Amino acid sequence: MKDFIAFLKSRTFLIQLGLALIAVLIICFLALNWLKSTTNHGEFVEVPDFSKMSVMEMREVAEKAGLRYQVLDSTNYNPDFPRFSILEQDPPAGSKVKENRKIYFTVNPSGYKKVTVPNIIQVTQRNAASMLRAVGLDVQRVTYIDELGKDMVYNMKHKGKYVKPGDKLPKTSKIELICGNGTVPSSAIIQAESQN
Repeated sequence: MKDFIAFLKSRTFLIQLGLALIAVLIICFLALNWLKSTTNHGEFVEVPDFSKMSVMEMREVAEKAGLRYQVLDSTNYNPDFPRFSILEQDPPAGSKVKENRKIYFTVNPSGYKKVTVPNIIQVTQRNAASMLRAVGLDVQRVTYIDELGKDMVYNMKHKGKYVKPGDKLPKTSKIELICGNGTVPSSAIIQAESQN
């Protein structure tokens, strides 16, 4: 035991301990410098605002900034943005990120997705309007014809052309409802009179 304590106090041990500490410090210093150079520690790129850019423009700007990108599909068309332009980005514009960071983009589709026209024939105008709104269609106007069912839907049009239940129209399309005004059609009166 005395020999071991004497060894710990010896000049040889202290020199070796000092050399070991210096070696550890040098290794730590070199490792930190290597990590700093390979990870660009403290170096950031500010994410540009890609909003409303076309996909081609976005690619050019992202590559110049040293960023990678991934384009995600979008099912929701936004009429305030050009077709096939950038709707959203993650991370957002102005964020500080490392070079070569991947940015995720949501692109505006070419138009509204198509929806199926519901069966609103022989349904009241009020209920028909609710059913159309539920699928993303709107009532543009109501036209009345001589039919006994007051406010009952007898037909529908889109841009002047008749449409039927099951047809596909772009979401937000405007529909014209053709409803009865509660009077008996004159053709029905003539037919009834001819039978009598």
